[in-house]
Amino acid sequence: MIGPRISWHLSPKAKRKAGVLVILLAIVILIVSSNWFWRMLYPVNHEGLIREAAARTELDPLYVAALIRVESKFEEEGISHVGATGLMQLMPETAEWIAGQSGIPYRGQEDLALPETNIRLGAWYLGYLKQQFKGNLVAMTAAYNAGQGRVSRWISTGVWDGAFDTSDRIPVGETRHYVQRVFYTYDKYKKLYPDF
Repeated sequence: MIGPRISWHLSPKAKRKAGVLVILLAIVILIVSSNWFWRMLYPVNHEGLIREAAARTELDPLYVAALIRVESKFEEEGISHVGATGLMQLMPETAEWIAGQSGIPYRGQEDLALPETNIRLGAWYLGYLKQQFKGNLVAMTAAYNAGQGRVSRWISTGVWDGAFDTSDRIPVGETRHYVQRVFYTYDKYKKLYPDF
């Protein structure tokens, strides 16, 4: 005999506990692998407003939803430490400029807590950035966070080429992580909401 024999006899109580654990584990696996669970973690609120604003600016509504989730997690009245407000976390000065350029009605910072106004202004600005960066979704995403001038300089001086594959070269950590989070969320939304 090579070693002691191990006995795997379980008491009835231990067998019941093991059975319950197996069932609970199976339930957890089913929940975590379901779209329902992931849609709870990655919701899309204000679907109609997002679709409408995205259509006006020729953007994928799931991209707009992903950006909103990263910006505010769909908290309508959230205000950042720098004063960015609402779903798309717009600065009041930027919102005023957008309203002047776009003709979207805007009466002041309190309007940024209104989903319709915030989404329309934010989506218009994304459309503007899309034109400025010739359709480069990655560069416009970086510009939404860091500013158009900064991103243009990074690209024109060769610091970054505007591609997602080289986003680790974005010189500002906050913007680098922002771009990566938006595209992670965008990919997640495309899988969870294929008919959006």
